[in-house]
Amino acid sequence: MAHLKLSHIKVGKKVIIKSFASDELFLKLMEMGCLPGETITVEQIAPLRDPISITVAGYRLSLRLDEADHIFVEEI
Repeated sequence: MAHLKLSHIKVGKKVIIKSFASDELFLKLMEMGCLPGETITVEQIAPLRDPISITVAGYRLSLRLDEADHIFVEEI
């Protein structure tokens, strides 16, 4: 199955983190529990699509759209 960008996932969908396009972003998100293999649920998308709110590792996290654009996921 092809990997999608987190920024293209609709509200309510669950996905699994597969990889990151940026090592700098990977280190930042790793500290917050966003690791390859973790399940993410997209909870909310702001009216102008930025930021998005996700649930990962048991808590909510807001990501800017450009950050979500660098996270590759696979739908469950």
